[in-house]
Amino acid sequence: MAEWNLHPQLVTDTFAIGDFPLCRLLLMNDAQYPWCILVPRIAGAKELHRLDDADQLQVLRESVALSRAMEAVFKPHKMNLAALGNVVPQLHLHHIARYKGDPAWPAPVWGKHPAQVYEPRLTDERIRQLQQALPGLTTPS
Repeated sequence: MAEWNLHPQLVTDTFAIGDFPLCRLLLMNDAQYPWCILVPRIAGAKELHRLDDADQLQVLRESVALSRAMEAVFKPHKMNLAALGNVVPQLHLHHIARYKGDPAWPAPVWGKHPAQVYEPRLTDERIRQLQQALPGLTTPS
């Protein structure tokens, strides 16, 4: 069986937060929005509907847990979830806390504004907030 690796673009654009039982949890390096990405640790996975039933359900459970945690921590007006894969074919699900008045509101965030990279202090704070809200996460391997 093939070994799972995180797509190089995701390595470049994100910080690792932790691992759920199936997915790696990442923080997008764009301080304009609380933005997390779930990536199932399944080699070659590109489409959610092509996963077996058990893995589909596990991704959904982890997505719901993440959405609830982000809602509790960041108190957004709306949680946006998306699985695009046009640039990064590896299956990954974006979870973005959106606010009326954020830089892209009400449009999608993609291509609206250049990313504003996190300052190290804020990166550490965001990661800590999410780890505390998701106590079942393990350290990424």
